[in-house]
Amino acid sequence: MKMPFNLLDYGIAFRRPRRLTDVASWHLHIPFAFVITAMCKPKTFVELGTHKGDSYCAFCQAVGEIALNTLCYAVDSWQGDEQAGFYGEEVLEELRAYHDPLYGGFSSLMKCLFDDALDNFPEGSIDLLHIDGHHTYDSVKHDFESWLPKMSERGVVLFHDSHVREREFGVWRLWEEISINYPSFEFKFGNGLGVLAVGEQIEEEVRAFLEQGRDNETCVSDFFYHLGINIELDHQKEKLSEQVCQLENTLSDRDKRLQQADEWLREHQTALKEKELQLTGLKQERDMQLQQIQAFQGQIAEKSRQLDEIHASQGWRWLTRYRKWKALLE
Repeated sequence: MKMPFNLLDYGIAFRRPRRLTDVASWHLHIPFAFVITAMCKPKTFVELGTHKGDSYCAFCQAVGEIALNTLCYAVDSWQGDEQAGFYGEEVLEELRAYHDPLYGGFSSLMKCLFDDALDNFPEGSIDLLHIDGHHTYDSVKHDFESWLPKMSERGVVLFHDSHVREREFGVWRLWEEISINYPSFEFKFGNGLGVLAVGEQIEEEVRAFLEQGRDNETCVSDFFYHLGINIELDHQKEKLSEQVCQLENTLSDRDKRLQQADEWLREHQTALKEKELQLTGLKQERDMQLQQIQAFQGQIAEKSRQLDEIHASQGWRWLTRYRKWKALLE
């Protein structure tokens, strides 16, 4: 007798992801990445379109924590496109610095175009494929059809952005066409994530999940949505806490600078007061000296007046004549 699928059997769904960057479009689906990895137990996992690696590192984290014998491959040009934006080598370099020490033993980052990577995988060798590259209808259809022969009898394909209907995104169109041909389930939150079981002998756990999703779509979606939103809210909380800490440090630095400025001001105010006292003393001395000068000038003027009176007197004139007459006699 088949056992019904029980979401609570997958404790890894409640694990916290190690890597969360500012590219949040996949954050809500990370709990499902953990669970689908546990359900599929893939021997080979491939992701087409990795960017900063939030989704890919979630799959790798699940492989490591469950101790699966899985080989993982991330295929990306790491140049971006007109939909995701273009970027430089620093994105891949940062991802390698994080990825290689943790997952380098079983995971490879393949910098190439999707089509160029095809020859590296034999037909029927991939058990779990995540397509998250260029999102126009023609591009995603080409990727799906090119990689479908590489899928094993246990194969499951994930399509991100299956619920985006803007900016020339066409994954939703392809999803409508192919999801009716295979056992499937779509999460409509987080830009949408389609789960497509393309293999004829998919794991029983995957089949049970898809049946549960078919019969209880709202329950299954709500379960994973709340797990994902909890991750995103915790991430935002941490970012806000970091910003608060940075602001507090900035305020603390400013407080220190203000304190230093206050101390400098007080020191200079004290010196200024001393200078002002010195200046007041100098002004008082100057005023006293000016008063003395004015007094001397008054005395000089009085002496000059007295001399003028003497010089104008008759006695001074007789004295002057006497001096001249005496000088002639001598």
